[in-house]
Amino acid sequence: MRERSGAGLGLALLSAITFATSGTFARPLITGEWSAVAVVIARVGIAALVLAVPAVLALRGRWAVLRRNAVSVVLFGLLGVATAQACFFNAVRYLPVGVALLLEYLGIVLVVGWMWLVHGQRPRLLTVAGSVTALCGLVLVLDLTGAGRLDPVGVLWGLGAGVGLAGYFVIAGRIDAGLPSVVMASGGMAVGALALLLLGGIGALPLAAGTADVTFGGHRVSWLVPIAGLSLIAAVVAYLAGVAGTRLLGARLSSFVGLTEVMFAVLIAWLVLDELPSLIQLAGGVLILGGVALVRADELRGTPSASAPAEPVLAGDR
Repeated sequence: MRERSGAGLGLALLSAITFATSGTFARPLITGEWSAVAVVIARVGIAALVLAVPAVLALRGRWAVLRRNAVSVVLFGLLGVATAQACFFNAVRYLPVGVALLLEYLGIVLVVGWMWLVHGQRPRLLTVAGSVTALCGLVLVLDLTGAGRLDPVGVLWGLGAGVGLAGYFVIAGRIDAGLPSVVMASGGMAVGALALLLLGGIGALPLAAGTADVTFGGHRVSWLVPIAGLSLIAAVVAYLAGVAGTRLLGARLSSFVGLTEVMFAVLIAWLVLDELPSLIQLAGGVLILGGVALVRADELRGTPSASAPAEPVLAGDR
């Protein structure tokens, strides 16, 4: 049992680390010739193709399950994939990677408001405390009076990513448990890529890409390097490791391990891109993560089955 838990923890951390690389891999592309929409299309499109085979194998011919959840998978792809990732990568154009990810994580707090206003589920005291803590952290992260004031355009994109993440949680929570998570991920990413490609093709969204070398980690490399990192490391490896880790640890513990993604994102961006939020913004980040952890703890405390090793849909800038 101890070996099983150790392996699960290792896989969950691997998932958090690899998911955390997405902003760092995307930065040299979107500050060059690539639009954020093109980066998302490349990332999720390639990942959807790679995961298509394991998705079909996991489905085992149960196409009726996929048809029954088709609307939810489409909505998941449009909101939880396309909207969340396009907004996040646009935010990375203007903000440090860690700050952009912190703004996206506020989506977990938005879910609380959605469930209260739409479904009448009043939050318990611990959830309220977590939400207030996260909002206080947001004030510090924005650093409105300090020298590290953030670009308001980037902040809006980051909050848009939070709305996408909130949709991710709301839709994922309504998916039939019989639908394998790898099928939902592959299908959602395919829908997201196709939707963004269509909107870019008709000119509704900026769609630009190039083959010029980019600067990554202080070195000039081929554009294929960050594209491969985004699709294979930050999507395929991250997702598969997350699913395997959650099956060993259970959803409750793995969801908290997933919060380390922000810490790893800040560290990786510091080492590779030489960017680091200010001290007050880092303090705000601690409050946001603390508040999100309180909300998650209260949510999972009220869900007895949450600790069972299930087919989860993972959180973050997925």
